[in-house]
Amino acid sequence: MTSEFDLARQRSVFERLSANLTRVIYGQDTTIRLLLSAFLTKGHVLLEDFPGTGKTTLAKALARSVGSNFQRIQFTPDILPTDILGVSVFNPQTATFEVHQGPIFAEILLADEINRASPRTQSALLQAMGEGQVSLDGTLYLLPDLFFVIATQNPVEFHGTYPLPEAQMDRFAMRLSLGYVTAAQEVEIMSAEIGGPPIDQIEACVTRDDVIAFEQAARGVEVSAELKRYTVDLIAATRRQSELSLGASPRASITLIKCAQALAIFDGHDFVSPDHIQELAPAVIGHRIVLDANARFSGTTTGSIVDQLLLEVAVPR
Repeated sequence: MTSEFDLARQRSVFERLSANLTRVIYGQDTTIRLLLSAFLTKGHVLLEDFPGTGKTTLAKALARSVGSNFQRIQFTPDILPTDILGVSVFNPQTATFEVHQGPIFAEILLADEINRASPRTQSALLQAMGEGQVSLDGTLYLLPDLFFVIATQNPVEFHGTYPLPEAQMDRFAMRLSLGYVTAAQEVEIMSAEIGGPPIDQIEACVTRDDVIAFEQAARGVEVSAELKRYTVDLIAATRRQSELSLGASPRASITLIKCAQALAIFDGHDFVSPDHIQELAPAVIGHRIVLDANARFSGTTTGSIVDQLLLEVAVPR
């Protein structure tokens, strides 16, 4: 269990990051809160949203806030795994092969329009995300301790895309959406941009060590046996739903608990409550379940299924 002193210090990490991001991302406090719960517990995020809603700005602002190395990969159908992971190049002067590491060795990586890449290239990225390492010419290279992927895809454009398979979707801690802001907020964004890109004013507010320390502290946040069982029951219920052809995996249970531990710190608590699990459930479970054909044609959504399960599964008291 975290001490009061540690709890206050770790909570300040979230508060500083959140304050920095809200300076350039308007009206997205809830999304930022969830994204930071994944980032600070070593989870990766899939942002599924329309063009121009701030996905790239969000990734850049996060990288600047931590003072970390940032890379952006624009995925296209002809991009190869070596364009992401790196390649060995023969040096005639030394008569040896030298490894040129790819952009995946960044600390914060924006994988833009990931569904435009071929399944082979997608697999190369997602394998690295799952294992935290890359194999080049038979040699394993560890990725940075602070390694976070924000992948994006456009939900309305399907021509020339390769949808992520269910097993690969499971690699993402959560799927989030920024969405459109209100008219008043859009005026704020426009006014800020006229004076110069607000992101240029973003400076580091936490260190890499702060992020790593938060992740370690979050592990000590108390999770009761009853809450663990509630989380497992919630995930198991997806596997019994007649409207689903695929339920959520055990990885969903683990992710729910880890991110809930971060939310508890955000709220100044040293224990996880059912409210934290319920807040995270749509973002963590929704992309891991698959509707059967009948449910899909009837207009049912994965979000409505998760909402239904949150009402049906008994909450510990």
